[in-house]
Amino acid sequence: MNIEKTLFDAADKMRGSMDAGEYKHIALGLLFLRYVSESFQRLHDELSKDDYADPEDRDEYLAESVFWVPEAARWATLSKQSKDPRIGVMLDDAMRAIEKDNESLKGALPKVFGKESIDRAMLTGLLDLFANIKFEGTKDDFDLIGRIYEYCIGEFASSEGKRGGEFYTPKSIVDTMIEMIEPTKGRVYDPCCGTGGFFVQSEKFIEAHKGQKNDIAVYGQERNHTTFGLARMNLAIRGIFGDIRWNSEGTLVKNAFPDERFDYILANPPFNISDWSGDMLREDARWKYGAPPVGNANFAWIQHIYHQLSTSGIGGVVMANGSMSSMSGGEGDIRRSLVEGDAVDAMVALPGQLFYGTQIPACLWILAKDKSNGVAKDAKLRDRRGEVLFIDARKMGALVPGSRKQKELSGDEIGRIATAYHAWRGEPDAGEYEDVPGFCKSAGKDEIAKHNFVLTPGRYVGAGAAEEDSEPFEEKFARLMGELRGQFAEGQRLEKEIEDRLESLK
Repeated sequence: MNIEKTLFDAADKMRGSMDAGEYKHIALGLLFLRYVSESFQRLHDELSKDDYADPEDRDEYLAESVFWVPEAARWATLSKQSKDPRIGVMLDDAMRAIEKDNESLKGALPKVFGKESIDRAMLTGLLDLFANIKFEGTKDDFDLIGRIYEYCIGEFASSEGKRGGEFYTPKSIVDTMIEMIEPTKGRVYDPCCGTGGFFVQSEKFIEAHKGQKNDIAVYGQERNHTTFGLARMNLAIRGIFGDIRWNSEGTLVKNAFPDERFDYILANPPFNISDWSGDMLREDARWKYGAPPVGNANFAWIQHIYHQLSTSGIGGVVMANGSMSSMSGGEGDIRRSLVEGDAVDAMVALPGQLFYGTQIPACLWILAKDKSNGVAKDAKLRDRRGEVLFIDARKMGALVPGSRKQKELSGDEIGRIATAYHAWRGEPDAGEYEDVPGFCKSAGKDEIAKHNFVLTPGRYVGAGAAEEDSEPFEEKFARLMGELRGQFAEGQRLEKEIEDRLESLK
């Protein structure tokens, strides 16, 4: 059992009857406090050994991009007082003190520990539990806390069901988009960033491919203020310093970056939202391919993301399956215009049960600003104008161990999807692209027009080759007939046994 699961299971036992949505802010807030205190203490110890440095000088920490932690807010101070009846109030005060001394954390940290409804014994238990995280004095320690934080976010999302899915995108979906889009250098944007999962995975992708995480700049916007706080803590633990903004109106109504353009956009906007102020935004300049219907924001999000792409930018959007085929409110006309305008690069149908608490099937829209060549890994891509790649991944995925409802894609499955897309784009190290019946198909605009611009991959990829049955027909027929006779006989036996027992009751 890995340390992330061990810690989460131990922490979750302390939750008792508390709602997971409330408890996550307590547990994740304390994890963050553990992180900033450890980071601060390490630099404090180094400065204490330097005759020319002052370990209590805030500027020394600012210079090293380390958060300054006032003495009363340090983990060592608080953990010694974990059994104090006022520990909840002390923790709230600690969060306020850290925010006061670190401008980038203003409004991000939870102050819920001192509420009367919070069990003090639970706080004591969590402080003692997280105090037992052992550090070896290496960079991997901070990666560990980041992994624990990320794991806990996912588990809390699972516990919250549908509400959890509103702030957290399942990891296999994030990984699929990251592997397809490959954000390596440039500006990465998420207009509804939730807890910041796309940013964290972008950084991981770069590190895994031997790049520098400073090669990308992160921008995001979030409407839910508590989720905004979780995102900022998540990025801070990872050492990611991005421009993440909040406003209560949301991105479609109040775009925080109207004049910015981005090289990569990854987004999982809320599906099928009807109250998005569509009436007020009818004449918005972002609707290049047609005004979205007032009753559904799906094509507002798709066009917003396309509008924000740089001249060679690429974007990935998670959408409800209805976006691929709906004709209501002019959506079919918008979809046609997107295809004819060469805005759509690829469509991926995802398996069901990937999201927490909802069975709504989803798909990925991959948008490209310039399909005439574009660049990936410093190599020019082939001219893809007039074509769209369709990938049907609905048969992929397996149940998460221990779950009867939740599925995830394996690394090999994600790799197969991404490799097909890279080969189709003409990336030199991805091999030759070939249509695979039942899985992927490159379709031209004429073929798409025959389907009335419905973009459901199943319409294009066809059926896969049937698996060869090695059992001869005669043997298979005899075997099945034998099994059927056996089942009939067992049915008759059970029927007789029931009759006999009923008879004995008379």
